Amino acid sequence: MEQMEQVGFYWVGLIFWLLIGVALLLLIWGLWKKTWIALLISGIALLLPSLYFGGAENWFRILVLLPLIPFTLAYNTKKTKQS
Repeated sequence: MEQMEQVGFYWVGLIFWLLIGVALLLLIWGLWKKTWIALLISGIALLLPSLYFGGAENWFRILVLLPLIPFTLAYNTKKTKQS
C-alpha cells in the first residue's frame, strides 16, 4: 500500500514539472516566433503550478502572479499583429 502512495506522489511531481517545462518552452518559442497562441498556452500551463504556490506563507505567494507575464505578452503580440 505504501508503494502505491509513493507512485502517486511521483506522478504529481512529474506533472507539476512537466507543466512548468512546457510553459517555459512555449514562452521562449512564442517570443521567438512572435505567436500569441504559444504565449497564451504558456500562461495556461503555468496556472496550476502557480496556484499551488498561492497557499504558501512566505514570498513564494508572489509566484501566483507569474502567469500574468505570458498572458500580457500574448495580448500585446496579438494587438500589434492586428494593427
